[in-house]
Parts: sequence; C-alpha cells; structure tokens
Amino acid sequence: MAVYVPESFTSDEADVLRRYFTNLDGPVFALVNLPEVVKGALFARYSRSPKSLRRLFLDEFVGDLDIRGDQSIDATVGLDRAEQLYERVFFDYGDDSVAQLGGVHLACEQASNLLTKVLEWGRLMSYLEQSTRYIAYDSRLGGRYRYHRDPAVLASPLGTRYVGDLDRIFDAYSQCAEFVTDHVRATVQRGPDDSEFVYRTATRAKALDAVRGMLPAAATSNVGIYGTGQAFEALLLRMRSHPLPEARAYSDLMLHELRKVIPSFLRRVDISDRGGRWSEYLADTRERSGEVVAELLGGTPVAPAAEVTLVDFDPDAEDNILAAICYSHSSLPESQILEKVRSFGADERISLLQAYIGERQNRRHKPGRAFERSFYRFDVLSDYGAFRDMQRHRMLTIEWQRLTPNHGYTRPELVEEAGVGGLFDETMHRSAALHDDLLESYPEQASYAVAMAYRMRYNMQFNVREAFHMLELRSSPQGHPSYRRVALDMHRLIAEQAGHRALAAAMIFMTTEAPELERLESERRAEQRRDTPSDL
Repeated sequence: MAVYVPESFTSDEADVLRRYFTNLDGPVFALVNLPEVVKGALFARYSRSPKSLRRLFLDEFVGDLDIRGDQSIDATVGLDRAEQLYERVFFDYGDDSVAQLGGVHLACEQASNLLTKVLEWGRLMSYLEQSTRYIAYDSRLGGRYRYHRDPAVLASPLGTRYVGDLDRIFDAYSQCAEFVTDHVRATVQRGPDDSEFVYRTATRAKALDAVRGMLPAAATSNVGIYGTGQAFEALLLRMRSHPLPEARAYSDLMLHELRKVIPSFLRRVDISDRGGRWSEYLADTRERSGEVVAELLGGTPVAPAAEVTLVDFDPDAEDNILAAICYSHSSLPESQILEKVRSFGADERISLLQAYIGERQNRRHKPGRAFERSFYRFDVLSDYGAFRDMQRHRMLTIEWQRLTPNHGYTRPELVEEAGVGGLFDETMHRSAALHDDLLESYPEQASYAVAMAYRMRYNMQFNVREAFHMLELRSSPQGHPSYRRVALDMHRLIAEQAGHRALAAAMIFMTTEAPELERLESERRAEQRRDTPSDL
C-alpha cells in the first residue's frame, strides 16, 4: 500500500500548476514564481482548509491572478545549475551566512502529527499547520482515513490490526463529533445578532475542540513552512538522523524538492564527509545519552506531579530587569547599575517599571528586551493536543518525552454531557492496547497509535518577555481549553511561587474567564471583515 495518496488534476489544471509548484503529485513541493504576498496569503488560508495547497490555489487564488505572462514557465523541471556565486562562496568557502539570504515556501502534506513536531522544531522558520478545530478529520483521502501508514508496520503481522484499530478510532471520532455538535447546538442558543454561519461555525469548532483528543498521533496534517536555506539545511540534517522512519523518508522528499529551487544551499546535506557526519553525530549522541540515562534512571517509579510545575526561575528577576532597563539609557557598567538598582525604594522601582511597560493597548504591545534578562522553567504534563500548540512557540527552549498512554488521558466534560463518554473511553483503551502491542517490535512507530487526549510530559524555558507573548496569547478567549489551563497555571505560579507579582500584574491581557463558545467573537469579527467593503 502506498504511503502517500497522489492528487489528480485535469490537463488544464496541471498546465496552470506547473508554473508555480515543483511537482504535481508528491506530498512535498515548493512554491515558485508567485509574489511573496500571494504565497503568504495562500499559507494563511491553508491552515483552516481541508484542501491540499494545490487544490486551494486552483479553487480560491488563481482566478484573482494575472497569469498570462507565466505561460512559458514550467517550475516542475527544476534548475539546471546553481548560481555560480553562491556555489563558490557558500560551498567552497563555507560562508554559512550566505544561506540566510535565500528562502523557500515549502508545503509538507500528509505528515503525521509526530512528524509535524519534527518539522516545527527550528526557531528560525515560520510554520502554519492545519487546524483540528476548523476541520473535521473524518473526511477521507483516496478512499481512506487520513493517518500515516508506516510501511514496516503494515508489512508485519500487526499491519491488519493497525489499520483496523485506527479505522475504528476514526469512526468513533466521527460519531462523537456529530453527537457533540448536536448537543452544543441544542444547549447554546444563537445570539440575536449572530448569523447562522457564525453560529454554526462557532458551535462546530467547540465540538471539534472537545473530540480532537480522540485522534491518534498518526493522523496526518498539512504544514506550510517558510525558511532560509540555512534553516532548511539544519532541519534536514536533524531529520536524516531521526529515529522515526517517517522523518528520515520525508527528509528525502523535502531535499529533492528544495534542490529544485535552492540547490547550492543544500549541497552539503547528503555528502558523507559533510552532512553525513553531522547527522551521524546527532544520532550517536542521542543514542548514547539514552543508554546512559536508562542505566542511571531505569526502573525509577514516576512520582505524582501537578499538570504545571515551576521548577526554576530567577530569584533576582526584578533587580536584573530594572538594571537591564537602565543600561541603554546610562553610561555606567552593568555591575554598577545593578548595585544602584538594589538601593532603589519601592516608589522608584514602580516608577521605572511602569515607564518601561507603558500604556499597553493590546497584547501585541510588549515590553522591550530588558524583559529577556530573566527566565522561567516549567515542567508540564498536559494532553498531547495542548502540547501541539504550545510547542510551536519558538522563542523558548523545549524538550519533550516520548508519547505513550502511561500518564493517562483527559476527557472533556462536554463529551460526557453529550452522552458519548463511554465511546470516548473505549477509544482511549483501543489506542493504548494498540500502542502496547506495537511497542516491542516498533518502539518509534508505537506512538502513532496514541490518542491526543493522552498526557505527555515536556519542559519549557523562556524569558519574561516571551511569557508576556505566550501566556496572554494562549489564555485568550478563543483558545483551546486544554492549553488555556496551562497558560493560566503558569501565570499563577509566576505571581505566587516566584513572587514576581509586579511582572505578572503587567500581563494585563490574561483572560481568566472563557466564553461559552470560544470561537464566537473571532467568527463575528471575521464576518464583519468579510461584509465590510474594501477600499482597494
């Protein structure tokens, strides 16, 4: 059975697509010959659409573009040769900074939810991932549910069981989504000023939020990536050393397409004494570290822990941040500024902090880099769905443990209220049993079977400035309840455990109360924008 389902296009559609996409049938392809604003808009729409990027382009974008001048272009043939200047400077002289000057929009489709986290690891790239709250995942692609089918697992005695169990999990997800949607619409009245479209969209999003935990990590998604040549090189080197077979195989697809548009930047990736040695180093250090950790910690019982734990922070955060605020406005050395700051009285401290924070009119008005002087480190045990969203923040250090069913799962109250709690639990048990049976022979692929409602442990370290951005964003009313809870707990611990009450109080756009329909206000604003005539 093929791992990826190829798309079909009419001959006329294919003639158009060849001008802008580096292939027409693979799950990985680059965008070329399009204005940057069009590529950005296309990716933005991508995250909320069930369509593939090429189909989305045909259905919603190509009609607004003047493509007459592009008729002689065929992007699928790739480049005949690399730019000679880049070749000489980048490869021969090793000036890596040159590889920061060329970027690519790359579409990565039919990637499992395990693979999407590998793709989104890099800090210096931009990502958009298909949403689980706007799109029901029970639609089929090529006649089958959208989940990754690992070739080794499918060829094994567990192959039939794997397909059968995941199909039943998707059946249950589909059934629960309909029951919960009906329940929400029966219990939440439509507002007098809300259109039918806004109401149905918001209620459907709430239902999909509640049941997304039933989806297995094997569920496939679409990811749009924009990055420089240097960032893609680092990503591919990591993927080629990754223990998950899907990541290694997918890296070959990505390298093939990227070489059609930025070949010189990626020449080192698969040269044995360059990228090959680099990937071997990454794999070797990971394997050896795992062996030593197993010897030192193997068999240690897991102690009970809260969902969010503040494990480390800067006890002198206030002094350090105040000194950092003063630094650029002074000619004194930092040590002398810090000494002076420690002698400030309460009124002086408040005055300086308030002046630096200013009058914030929305959450995008964040204090400056002085707030990067101090940090927080959290250990989190949340469901995998919440982790997927928290992980995408890039101005932090994050590490996560293997996804297993060992930490239990979370079941939303709404699922029980809709009368499908039993089906939800049955799905969790099927997920755990399949994982356990896969584990011995396929330790990496076993996580595909784990439903997203199961909890996973990960730690996050970030500075105070990032805390403003992440916690205010993730506590916003339209946020998913699972990650809203994590953000609110972090904020509480910053104030209470760290004792940084002034810093926590400055996060004035934290939202503690969630509306009945989280997406309602967002949908209202979106409809208002659609109904407002444009001046363009």
